[in-house]
Amino acid sequence: MTKQTAPIDLFFFPTPNGYKISIMLEELGVPYKVHTIHIGKGDQFRPEFLEISPNNKIPAIVDPEGPGGHPISIFESGAILKYLAQKFGELYPTDPREQVKVDEWLFWQVGGFGPMLGQNHHFALYAPEKIDYAIKRYRDETHRLYRVLDTQLRGKDYIVGSFSIADIATIGWANGYERQGIDLAEFPNVAAWLKRVNDRPAVQRGLAVKAADEQKVDLTQDDDAKKVLFNQR
Repeated sequence: MTKQTAPIDLFFFPTPNGYKISIMLEELGVPYKVHTIHIGKGDQFRPEFLEISPNNKIPAIVDPEGPGGHPISIFESGAILKYLAQKFGELYPTDPREQVKVDEWLFWQVGGFGPMLGQNHHFALYAPEKIDYAIKRYRDETHRLYRVLDTQLRGKDYIVGSFSIADIATIGWANGYERQGIDLAEFPNVAAWLKRVNDRPAVQRGLAVKAADEQKVDLTQDDDAKKVLFNQR
């Protein structure tokens, strides 16, 4: 495993996407420093953060010991997970066929499981008006995705067999199953997987990382945060 001397800078807020990287860094056991980007206050639009993450989203990292010994900044959680896994030679296979399996499920999460569950949250919990069609649309799609995951986990401890960045990418979102309207009794393989992953000490440490001011955004109550996060052009 590559040795990391200087801490990796993690630009973070306690969301499912932010937790992906805190969990990954804890699993790797490499030093890192948390920089809070309070998305409810608009920190993500600061010019210095946009230099690192031009899509104004967390998470992002700066590795001072990047390729060739030079710093590198990376945004997008899936790209960060792959970079860290390949740099440190863990949680991502070396066999090309096995790499494809992990990539499939990593991209399934970043392209579907995360965004669709996020829309579920938005229309069911945060939208100023309840649109029945939108709520049903995203609740149904959430249910379908949990069925896909449950089927994939049949006979497996982890999504592709061995614990990998695919599991790390998915766990934070899946932990919100109750607010997504999911009854885990329908998905016993997901239920067993959730317990298995959440029992990992590094996952517990990663999920325990807090923002500097220990503030989370309660979008059911915070109208100012809604103005920052929603309907931006």
